[in-house]
Amino acid sequence: MSNPCALCGATGAVSPVAVVPQDVSVDLCATCATGVSDGPQDGPHWQFLHEAIWSTEPAVQVLAWRLLKALPEAPWARDLLDMAYLEPEVQAWAEAGLSAAEDTVVHRDSNGVVLTSGDTVVLIKDLPVKGAGFTAKRGTAVRNISLVMDNPEHVEGRVESQRIVILTKFVKKS
Repeated sequence: MSNPCALCGATGAVSPVAVVPQDVSVDLCATCATGVSDGPQDGPHWQFLHEAIWSTEPAVQVLAWRLLKALPEAPWARDLLDMAYLEPEVQAWAEAGLSAAEDTVVHRDSNGVVLTSGDTVVLIKDLPVKGAGFTAKRGTAVRNISLVMDNPEHVEGRVESQRIVILTKFVKKS
């Protein structure tokens, strides 16, 4: 029988996930591993963080703290983060890994799907294009987009032969 997930306790298939920057790994289920690598989406699955943040294992505390930090819109996560106490060395470990993760900008469309350079997206709203004198119509496919690396809310693409910047909240990946 395999070990349960170190965060949520789910039994079944688990795989080791490194807790950077230290050379420590913990066994996580697929849902928790995806949340750690891509960022969690607020939902009932993450309620286990109420218990995980108080774990006796420092690596589990670090991952729970990072997941809570990645849920700033969730009031319960903010409240739990305010109550949580980590030993100074564990807190430093958690923050060190978080800053490395923040260096990687993740672009997401209006549905939360991760966008990559070269993707095709569809506009979900009519968008007036400033300075170009036209409106990019809803349903327009924008092929071969480029990501704006310093802003996760911007992508670039060609619409009517004009290179424009588009907010990710107005596109969906096709």
